[in-house]
Amino acid sequence: MSIAAELLHLHFQTLIDDHEQWKTLITDDLLWELPYAPGLGHPERLTGRKEVLGHVGWFIEAVADFRFHDLRIHAFADPCMAVAEVKAEGLIKPTGRIYRQDYVLFCRVEHGKIAVLREYFDPIRAAYALDAPISTAQR
Repeated sequence: MSIAAELLHLHFQTLIDDHEQWKTLITDDLLWELPYAPGLGHPERLTGRKEVLGHVGWFIEAVADFRFHDLRIHAFADPCMAVAEVKAEGLIKPTGRIYRQDYVLFCRVEHGKIAVLREYFDPIRAAYALDAPISTAQR
């Protein structure tokens, strides 16, 4: 397994269940791109450990029993890059709604840590679970 595939696998194992361990997987200047998040009023990109941990912390507090499943990781020819397809489910605490999502996550590793994540998800599913409006504003 390539370094990127291994770190991506560990990302899904530890993000929720062992958050302190997850923090050791990322670079201090991690770039986490979320191209569809602005439709929910969330940032399109998180830059650096402080921003990333703030957003991830919000998510962890907002959901209960969040679990990833049906994980498939695909290594690239470049051992520092991989992509994952995964499903997830959890309960959004403030709304009491079940959140079901399919994700595609690209990962790039630098110096043995996750340096870039690009996450694609269905913002309509997220908006329903969060009881949030979908923004139609153009960037």
